[in-house]
Amino acid sequence: MSKKKRTALPFDRRGNAVVFNTYLLNSKKYLALRPQAKVLITLLQIHWRNEKPVDYGIREAAEKIPCDERTASKAFKQLQEGRFITCVDESVFNSRTGSKSRSWHLEWMPFNDRKPNNYWDKKTDE
Repeated sequence: MSKKKRTALPFDRRGNAVVFNTYLLNSKKYLALRPQAKVLITLLQIHWRNEKPVDYGIREAAEKIPCDERTASKAFKQLQEGRFITCVDESVFNSRTGSKSRSWHLEWMPFNDRKPNNYWDKKTDE
């Protein structure tokens, strides 16, 4: 028997694809998230790169979700409490040198060629 020739997947060539693990999407912890937190997970993953944390702020999230800044802040807090994300670097506001948004490590994604931590899936001592 001859092997079937492998063809490229028919993704739209105008942009990259965002792929999620179905284990994460079907988990009780993910399903319990508020809708804004679920949208935020997607927005964060769009900016993910293997070699650096994701820089993403509350104002940008509020604009993209769309929602007010308090709701966006609650979405970040829910993802942190659920251990989906970890803050790597705090935001900085400086009118002379410019501002920097918080940096996040996405716990369901690899980082620096290491496996994902998947802290969101681990039991916590409460």
